[in-house]
Amino acid sequence: MGQLGLIPEADARVIRARGKFSVPEILEIEKRTNHDVIAFLENVASYIGPEARWMHQGLTSSDVLDTALAVQLSQSCDILLEDVAKLREVVGQKARQYKETPMIGRSHGIHAEPITFGLKMALMYDEFGRAEHRLRSARDEIAVGKLSGAVGTHAHLDPKVEAIVCEKLGLKADTLSTQVIQRDRHAQFSANLAVIASSIDRWATEFRHLQRTEVLELEEYFSPGQKGSSAMPHKRNPITGERLSGLARVIRGNAVAALESVALWHERDISHSSVERVIFPDSCILMDYMLATLTGLVAGLQVYPENMLNNLGITKGLFFSQSILLELTRRGLERKTAYEAVQRAAMATSQSHNDFLTEVRKIPEITSVIPAAELEKLCSLDQHFRHIDQTFRDVGL
Repeated sequence: MGQLGLIPEADARVIRARGKFSVPEILEIEKRTNHDVIAFLENVASYIGPEARWMHQGLTSSDVLDTALAVQLSQSCDILLEDVAKLREVVGQKARQYKETPMIGRSHGIHAEPITFGLKMALMYDEFGRAEHRLRSARDEIAVGKLSGAVGTHAHLDPKVEAIVCEKLGLKADTLSTQVIQRDRHAQFSANLAVIASSIDRWATEFRHLQRTEVLELEEYFSPGQKGSSAMPHKRNPITGERLSGLARVIRGNAVAALESVALWHERDISHSSVERVIFPDSCILMDYMLATLTGLVAGLQVYPENMLNNLGITKGLFFSQSILLELTRRGLERKTAYEAVQRAAMATSQSHNDFLTEVRKIPEITSVIPAAELEKLCSLDQHFRHIDQTFRDVGL
């Protein structure tokens, strides 16, 4: 305001030189005023003197609070972006390490077709690439300030002040505001955090499933001296993954509260304020904790390739059924006939001690179409893993 000639430059210098505050004093004043911003202004004015009359000139409380909140949330996004980068680095290392480690893929929880553990981790790496994009989008959406007055018309303060101040704070000036910055921006911020929390939940759940006793293809790191159960000394529980799944519910719940805060009365009411004092610190601090915790979980994963291989063999090669089916159709057999022939071999495998290839060789509709050497080639893992290199390149690994 001093630079623009709206107030005496000498007064601006005094305000800068003497301006300070005391939190305990502010809290005492607020007991009387029941208004946080007025308590702050009274306290600062007590240190400045008469020149303090220029403070808060043409502003309303939300000009201060909403703009400050935008700075806080933008800086929070910067911290969370660093967290995601660290997580992706650790996940990428695991993906490369286990790129060719075979395991069974599952759909409906049932054995489907072979994948590799590296592919599973590459999928996680790719998903948190989208999380990074969502955080950047959330930061862009929320990095908006306002100094436009009681109902957003700039009636008592030149818009140039708003533009200059917002630029100094690393924000954009809101194109049009009321007494508040519109809460669809804050809802979008919270929704993006909720989606990222759900991604964390998704992978925590995945690791929890893979640690089940009947599966045990990996497990969380269990440190020396750690205890799993107060009653059962043998237990090694996936407590970190369970904690992350639980905390994801909190961030998703906070997003609902942010969505409820979009619909304010007219140019503004105060129903959003109390909510936001809880949900934004909670969600940002929780997200920081969850990303760091997930990074540690992934870094410390105990991976058991031999169990992956053993589980892969449980169905005696049934997962090659689609390879045989498709080759039959490529060689001219009607799909219905081909499906039924392969299914007979699959059912026989389930009811005998033979592997799938042995039972396939007993089905005339198959052996009359596909040579024996070709059948053996179709029942190999190479068929399933031939595009892994390309997939890794596509996700940037």
